[in-house]
Amino acid sequence: LLPLQSQLSQALNGLSDRAKEAKEFLVQLRNMVQQIQENSVEFEACLVAQCDALIDALNRRKAQLLSRVNKEHEHKLKVVRDQISHCTVKLRQTTGLMEYCLEVIKENDPSGFLQISDALIRRVHMTEDQWGKGTLTPRMTTDFDLNLDNAPLLQSIHQLDFVQMKVSSPVPAPPILQLEECCTHNNSATLSWKQPPLSTVQVEGYILELDDGNGGQFREVYVGKETMCTVDGLHFNSTYSARVKAFNKSGVSPYSKTLVLQTAEDTQSEEQTLPFPVPLERSQLRRMSPFSSTLNLQPSFSGRSYFELRSSAHQLSLHSSLQSLNSAVAWFSFDPSSAHADIIFSNDNLTVTCNSYDDRVVLGKTGFSKGLHYWELSIDRYDNHPDPAFGVARIDVLKDAMLGKDDKAWAMYVDNNRSWFMHNNSHTNRTEGGITKGATVGVLLDLTRRTLTFSINEDQQGPVAFENLEGLFFPAVSLNRNVQV
Repeated sequence: LLPLQSQLSQALNGLSDRAKEAKEFLVQLRNMVQQIQENSVEFEACLVAQCDALIDALNRRKAQLLSRVNKEHEHKLKVVRDQISHCTVKLRQTTGLMEYCLEVIKENDPSGFLQISDALIRRVHMTEDQWGKGTLTPRMTTDFDLNLDNAPLLQSIHQLDFVQMKVSSPVPAPPILQLEECCTHNNSATLSWKQPPLSTVQVEGYILELDDGNGGQFREVYVGKETMCTVDGLHFNSTYSARVKAFNKSGVSPYSKTLVLQTAEDTQSEEQTLPFPVPLERSQLRRMSPFSSTLNLQPSFSGRSYFELRSSAHQLSLHSSLQSLNSAVAWFSFDPSSAHADIIFSNDNLTVTCNSYDDRVVLGKTGFSKGLHYWELSIDRYDNHPDPAFGVARIDVLKDAMLGKDDKAWAMYVDNNRSWFMHNNSHTNRTEGGITKGATVGVLLDLTRRTLTFSINEDQQGPVAFENLEGLFFPAVSLNRNVQV
């Protein structure tokens, strides 16, 4: 009996080892399920970001093509209207000559008729010759000879597919945030990172995430190959957490250490740039620099953007709104990096003009997504009655057309007599009252009430221009070589 019991005990020991290995294997499989779910979320996010980028590029191209159609439309109308005017003048002259000749034929004085008949006959023949071949032929066709070749793009879209990933290399190591190169500027934050010094794993890109400034969920703010990113449009006086991870074809690295940072509360003190604190330490980060734009900001508001109403339960007028503001100030200047190449900067990027007769767009460096903001722009030069436009725009607004031609800008364009509001190429609210050299244009962006209001020389221009505004907006101007602001 004992030998059999010993034999059974040994067999049970082997079976127990197999059972233990099976349990460990099940744990490994369950961990794989969790990892697959996490990788699926990450992969889906990357896919959505890539497709959204393609859609954005297509929308930008669509806007450019629509602009070309509009130009062709204006050109055709001008040619036809010029021909109508020319033909009308010639027809009026011909009709007048015919009526005069008929009266002469009725003349009963033969001697008088003989004196002018030869000259009239020559004049009639000359006028008839002027209606020569082609005169009564339209100079312009009504067809738009613009055929969009979208077949290659459609084919590329249909062929869009995944490239099989190779898993031969390991996932990257967590990136390291370079605290000495991180800084803030008003409500913008610049973060920099690198791979660990001894890491040899190939990295294809990075994903930077920030929370909402209130301890909420993290969200992606950048996906790409760069190791530095500036995030605009953060809330003032808010605490954010930031983290970054790397990815390659094999997968995504763990996150870097979390960096806690605080945006500037007010910017009226001396300009300074403070580095980010080390992770989990909190100290105020401020970097201040003058922000105005091609327009010279008036001394009364001097390039400052006011925000946060103290209190008001009803809609305020432009002037009463300004009287209700706190004294917090955000300085800004025009942004050469995002402006059209034809824009000319001077006066430390506080003044702009243009070297083209076509409208070109320039943005301010600071974006706003919350609070109440007001700035003023002065007209330094105004020649030949152009119609510059002033307002706010998204960062990806069209730079080669008047502000408001696409759906990324909300603007007032104005000449020397009147103004109009424009968004998505729709013109509204024609209002009397224009600009001249030395005039001041005020822009009031109220993101608490989600409205945009304009003034000229401190008087409100028209009604509230736009409502239901939401998101990140940059101060914006469009102008040509006849204007300097």
